[in-house]
Amino acid sequence: MTELRIYATRDTGVETAPEPLLSTSNAVQISAELKMRGIKFQRWPSKPELEQQARQERILEAYASLIASVQEHEGYQTVDVMRVGSDQPNTSSLRQTFLQEHQHQEDEVRFFVEGCGLFSLHIKDEVLQVICEANDWITIPAGTRHWFDMGANPNYCVIRFFKNSGGWVASFTDDPIANHYPGLPCAREQTTQG
Repeated sequence: MTELRIYATRDTGVETAPEPLLSTSNAVQISAELKMRGIKFQRWPSKPELEQQARQERILEAYASLIASVQEHEGYQTVDVMRVGSDQPNTSSLRQTFLQEHQHQEDEVRFFVEGCGLFSLHIKDEVLQVICEANDWITIPAGTRHWFDMGANPNYCVIRFFKNSGGWVASFTDDPIANHYPGLPCAREQTTQG
C-alpha cells in the first residue's frame, strides 16, 4: 500500500529511530501533503490487461494516453521503461549508490508499473518518505535533495520521463542524513513481489 511518512529533520547525533509527525495511506491526503511541498503525486488507473513482466513496448502501449498527457502538459520529451530485479547483476551496489542523499538538474519522474520503492525527500526541515507502489506517479522537482531505496531484494518496473536524459545525473550532497531514517520495509518488499 502506498504510504507517506513525514518527519522533522533531526540531530544526526541521535541514535534512536525517529517518530513520524504524520503517517498515512490515504491517497488524497498523500497527494495534498506532497502538493503543499511542490511534489506532484497521482494514482493512475490500473491496467489489468497488462501481464506481469510485460516488455517495454507493451507497457508504453498500455499507458500511451496517460503518457501523452504528461508529455503535453509537463514538457517531457523522452519516455522509457526500467525494470530492476534481484536477479540482475550489481543491484546491491546500485541500491547503495542511491541510498545516499543526492539531487538532479532535471525532475525525477516515475510511474510504478510493478513493485515498489521508497523515495525520501529532504525538504527544508522535513524528511518525507513516500512508499510508491504499482499505479503511483510521482514528480520530484529538479534540485530536491532525496534518496531512493529499492529494497534488499529489488523487484520493480517504472516508466521514466525526461526532458533531457543527460540532466538526470545524480549530484551527491555528502550529507549523511539518509543514515538516520528507516528504509524500505522488508515485509513490504516480499508482498509486492508476489
